[in-house]
Amino acid sequence: MIVTSAVRHAAAGTAALLFVLPAPAATASPARPLSPGSSLGEPTPPAPRFVDPARLDRKGTQVQRLPGAPSVPELSALSWVVADASSGEVLAARNAHRRLPPASTLKALFALTALPHNDPSDQHTVADSELTGIGAGSSLVGIKEGYTYKVSDLWNGVFLSSGNDAVHVLAAMNGGWDSMSRKMQEKARSLGARDTHVVSPDGYDAPGQVSSAYDLAVFGRAGLQDPAFTRYCSTPYADFPAGSWSYGIANTNRLLTGEDGVARYPGLIGIKNGYTTNAGNTLISAARRGGRTLVVSVMNPQGGGGLTVYEEARSLLDWGFEAAGRVQPVGSLLPERTKAAADAGARAVAAARAGDREDDDVPVAAGGAPRAGAAMAAAHEGSPGEDGPAARLPLALVGSACAAALALWALRRRAAHRV
Repeated sequence: MIVTSAVRHAAAGTAALLFVLPAPAATASPARPLSPGSSLGEPTPPAPRFVDPARLDRKGTQVQRLPGAPSVPELSALSWVVADASSGEVLAARNAHRRLPPASTLKALFALTALPHNDPSDQHTVADSELTGIGAGSSLVGIKEGYTYKVSDLWNGVFLSSGNDAVHVLAAMNGGWDSMSRKMQEKARSLGARDTHVVSPDGYDAPGQVSSAYDLAVFGRAGLQDPAFTRYCSTPYADFPAGSWSYGIANTNRLLTGEDGVARYPGLIGIKNGYTTNAGNTLISAARRGGRTLVVSVMNPQGGGGLTVYEEARSLLDWGFEAAGRVQPVGSLLPERTKAAADAGARAVAAARAGDREDDDVPVAAGGAPRAGAAMAAAHEGSPGEDGPAARLPLALVGSACAAALALWALRRRAAHRV
């Protein structure tokens, strides 16, 4: 809500409107846990949040532990990331931008791209052409030519059974295989995921198809902002239609179902697992505990068997919840343009609050009002496509800057008229 008040300058015989924009809500920036001994009435001063932008490009484990923080677990995965899903802050990572085959974790990007374009209650009769080209040995949910399925059934097939047949049908419904590959590539870039190259939308091994632990964490975080994505990826069991009858399907994410001797993880939201010969085991997982949500990605563990990926993801989640508030971030999952807009807003706020600025230093439009439109436009251009909390943060910051600048301008004008 925008509150408008008129400040009339009778001596000059003119009137000006002062627009008072709301300050950012307390929840605009996810709160960190209070330090011991602090209270809501005595807020803890925020710790410095400086992040070396090149840190995640380095090889090896990256972490900035504060006193009392637990040690990062020793894992066998070639790369991994653990991040705060709300703020996008990367708490720790190893070889975050190493490009590796993603296997079926790429289906998370497929869902981000295709989910918004079909109503879950829509029905679709499968044509034979939609089931051609499925790779040998693919995981399948059991879709049959000539059968009619609801879109929600097809998405259950994607998320629970990792069905490449379901991906092929949904891709056909959204422009075809090649078109879907291009759209997924564009979606990845819009999210700031620059390590991903899409060749086969279902994640099946293909020459040149790669992603990274960083990009997979980006996809997981973006998915959590979509209620439909979250609902499908956190569903452990469902019935899948087969004409006049149906059969049960189970989510292949063992941390969600507790199958094959893998203990269920408390608060797990789900997301997506994968396996191919070239990729090994891959996993994106998210969990919520104590008001905090973490997202982790793990690519190709080198030790143990096929279930190691779940135990290594478990270790990262445990560490992330224990380390919350006791590590400095080593990177961010936010697109660069979003971070740039937030920085610009912060600089504008600081400039507006500076008391030693001359009247003429405040940008003034031809009509005599400060030029706030350019800053707002810049923030709008810098905001990401998704409408999540991270996307709204730069606008809130710039809104505060505009409010401060306008108030300062009005006060100085009033002072000038009194002289």
